[in-house]
Amino acid sequence: MRVAIVGASGAVGQEFLRVLEERNFPLDELVLFGSSRSAGSSYNYDGKELKVKLLQHNDDFKGIDIAFVSAGGSTSEEFAETITKHGTIMIDNSSVFRMDPDVPLVVPEVNPEDALIRPKGIIANPNCSTTIMVVALKALNDLSPVKNVQVSTYQAASGAGAAAMQELEEQYRQVLAGEEVTVNKFAYQLAYNLIPHIDVFKESGYTKEEEKMFYETRKMFHNDIRCSATCVRVPALRCHSEAIWAETEQPVSVEAFREAVKNGQGLELIDDPSKKEYPMPLFLSGTDPIYVGRIRKDIANPNVMCFWVVGDQIRKGAALNAVQIAEYLIAQRVV
Repeated sequence: MRVAIVGASGAVGQEFLRVLEERNFPLDELVLFGSSRSAGSSYNYDGKELKVKLLQHNDDFKGIDIAFVSAGGSTSEEFAETITKHGTIMIDNSSVFRMDPDVPLVVPEVNPEDALIRPKGIIANPNCSTTIMVVALKALNDLSPVKNVQVSTYQAASGAGAAAMQELEEQYRQVLAGEEVTVNKFAYQLAYNLIPHIDVFKESGYTKEEEKMFYETRKMFHNDIRCSATCVRVPALRCHSEAIWAETEQPVSVEAFREAVKNGQGLELIDDPSKKEYPMPLFLSGTDPIYVGRIRKDIANPNVMCFWVVGDQIRKGAALNAVQIAEYLIAQRVV
């Protein structure tokens, strides 16, 4: 099997290299693509040095079975036909195709079978915050259908890319050194701050990031589930956290939900407040599961479950989810 990574030099592209190697992904050849800035760079994979090729409109993708694409929406849109025209399956990490009715939006723990129908040869990876949320919601939804969700996200600098992570580290250094703080990747200084603004504001008063969580959740659950989000950038380096309020059709006990999380695919329970045990991004960066804790019934509504989740945005929120989609396709003998 021949596999490609488009955007190999970015934070997610680098995570693709790690995830593929860690999971012993069954490939015979790995081809790396990038922009003119990264073309010619070399990266190690499985003991071999691979050079990044320039992404161009040509036949370089002929014979490539799967292409993991994480190079931004404009690149995905421009090169989609080039990537897929010879039968390559494109698994795209950008937002540009997520709501296209001919492009499945997939989280393997939630709706893997959607990946089998892809008229354009493209499968979309959801927004990172949506992915982290829906893996946990699936466990609850299997007990009783979820009708309404209110979620506040606490999104790390990693969600804005490698340069944003570097900027946050530099901002902390500048503040402690009494220097003027550099602000490029965020609307304001992020160090020692919270910014309730991720992506652009829409006419609704919500940001694009918040609207993504509404529409993407509906698409994957194939129903009219309602999700109202407030997305906040926080000065953590990596791992997103979310406080979730979920209303089900019928009451669900805390014990039943805890058991569902314990047995849920892609989930891990960390929930013993008496021992101060709950998920925290500081300790969970670089790991694969979605961690669930602070499980409790809402004191005002017996049909509402409240809980807290943490997930690595670069892994399950991006690279890992895409690789799991590819693994599902292999298991179904699609490739």
